[in-house]
Amino acid sequence: MRYLGIDWRILLGTAVALLFGGGAFYWLRRRPADPEEIERRRRSHLNQVGRIVEGHVVELLETSPEPQSGGGFFRRRGHAAPGGTPDGARKLVCYSYSISGVTYETAQDVTGLEERLHLERLAAGQPASVKYDPSNPSDSILVADDWSGLH
Repeated sequence: MRYLGIDWRILLGTAVALLFGGGAFYWLRRRPADPEEIERRRRSHLNQVGRIVEGHVVELLETSPEPQSGGGFFRRRGHAAPGGTPDGARKLVCYSYSISGVTYETAQDVTGLEERLHLERLAAGQPASVKYDPSNPSDSILVADDWSGLH
């Protein structure tokens, strides 16, 4: 390189700057994780490793969509309001279950899983089977893509 008139330190510094610059560009422009996909993976994992315990439905809720925060340079473009309905409303099923004397009360967003639920037959106080993660009992599901704990 000496015969080209290029100092190796300048070449190394340029390579490091390009590497860090490319990494920063990728990090800033990468596509954010889709919350729907993250939830689908969580349900799938719990369906595979989960243990079943008896619980019951506490209540059914339909939430209204929250207003989306506006602009900014890093605003996501081309994304509709999240949700399975045109207006972005979400359907939640609140349920409770007990493990080793500890009672857990939680809710699962079942938007998009309505065909597995038969919402017209679902009522508060109804018994249900709950799948939970043995290593984290507070992580649970009532319905998955190919499993339903509703009786």
